[in-house]
Amino acid sequence: MLATTLFTGSSCSGFLDEEMKKQYGPDNVYVNSFGFETAANGLYVLARDEFNTWGNGNTAFTHGNAMAYELTQIATDIVHRGVKTNDPTLKTLQELSYTPTSGLVGSYWNWGYELIGNANLMLGYSENAGVEWTKPTDKAYYQGVARFFRAYAYRYLVYLYGDVSYVESVADQYRVDFVRTPQAEILDKMIEDLKFASSALPKDPSDVEDGKLTKWAAEHLLSEVYLMAGKYAEAEKAADNVINSGYYALTTERFGNHMKKPGDPFYDMFSEDNQNRSSGNRESILVFQLQYKVPGGGGVNVDWKRRAWNPRYWDNKNFVLADTLGGRGLAQLVPLKWWIDTPGFYDANDMRNSECNIKRHWYYNNPASPEYGKEAVVTDASWNFDNQFYPVITKFFFGKDDELAYNGSNKDRMVSRLGETYLLKAEACLRQNNLEGAAEAINAVRVRAHAHPIKASEVSMDFLLDERIRELVGEELRRFTLKRTGKWLERVKKYNSYTINMDEHNLLMPIPQAVIDNNVGADYPQNPGY
Repeated sequence: MLATTLFTGSSCSGFLDEEMKKQYGPDNVYVNSFGFETAANGLYVLARDEFNTWGNGNTAFTHGNAMAYELTQIATDIVHRGVKTNDPTLKTLQELSYTPTSGLVGSYWNWGYELIGNANLMLGYSENAGVEWTKPTDKAYYQGVARFFRAYAYRYLVYLYGDVSYVESVADQYRVDFVRTPQAEILDKMIEDLKFASSALPKDPSDVEDGKLTKWAAEHLLSEVYLMAGKYAEAEKAADNVINSGYYALTTERFGNHMKKPGDPFYDMFSEDNQNRSSGNRESILVFQLQYKVPGGGGVNVDWKRRAWNPRYWDNKNFVLADTLGGRGLAQLVPLKWWIDTPGFYDANDMRNSECNIKRHWYYNNPASPEYGKEAVVTDASWNFDNQFYPVITKFFFGKDDELAYNGSNKDRMVSRLGETYLLKAEACLRQNNLEGAAEAINAVRVRAHAHPIKASEVSMDFLLDERIRELVGEELRRFTLKRTGKWLERVKKYNSYTINMDEHNLLMPIPQAVIDNNVGADYPQNPGY
């Protein structure tokens, strides 16, 4: 929260000058390592709010709509909008009918530049000669944190809007003359930031608190940004740096707080309280921290993935709310049948398709119902019309028996993990026509899942994208992946009959009209087609 205060209180002139009413401001916070640590925590809060919906007074940012996360999933090849949801924003996303004046269009724009502004403020003050650093390495460390999050924010902006304004300092005067920076230049700047972060952040993840950045979080993101920039050899090397670091391993044995329950190693990674290294998870690389009913732990609106993915079983009179069924889902995102219900998409022994990871069987649990204990047969109506029960991934199951109608999910969010690092490497190898290398990287996650290894001759971008569904569905921001690989239009038209009348211009969101209207000192062109 403090970081937002610091940014909004930064220098303007004339009637915009502010009188200090609070104890804290940039000039008396950015004076020592403790002040920078406090502000760095603000960056984590802002970044964690990437999916925040309505806010709750315990957050630095809110998107103001039930669409932040959903924007990255709807109108892709994996889900359609649940018809029972009453949020018109989701219908707009599915139909790609938003315009430059739609509120949702400015959501990630505002979030991204708020995170960038706070990172830039930290970087600017870190160069002051009078800062009292506790350790000689503190200056570089906090600069590494700020530069990581600056690149993290630009990742969203480039994927969603293309050419945007690259800003690397806090202006002394109010500006209305921004121009659009070519995407290639922004990606080069992001690479510079992440390379610096890699050199400045800690190497040993066991030496940092859960949720804090390490060198390897920077290298993982660097691999993706290199792919975005078309620098495939460099992307492969960055992925290899993580894979060969010796600090991480794919989860192959059961661990953590739920080992006595039915499950498997893949299930354990997504069980509550099992996301962090301290819980025995050696696969997670960066984990945003959330905690139920704990001040600072993120409130009810910080993460709605559970509400988005989980069915509305509680709408059926034969069901009652249960934490073991994921709590109160809203079925905003309903899986398309082609991948979750087509025989052969998963190998017979693929643990990612086990009942504990994809719930396919539902049993009436209302003791007052004469149907109690009987199986609820999944039908097209229960799936696509009533949205009450259907095959669903359990990654985002979250329920609390003391508050079964709780709307949010306060399970720690794995932002990056080694399973994806292998698939980033596979993509880099594929782009270099190294099919053997791509197959080897893909097989690392397939063998862990007990799926049959593939041959180099079977490798294709479509196979890799299918594998990313099996491994990362719901975790990855699918819209970004399809845009990066150049397969969005093709695969959505092939697999998603709910999103129609789309063309190449839909790959980008429109620039928010308010940005164009207020930037009176320079031309700010709209994206084509809007």
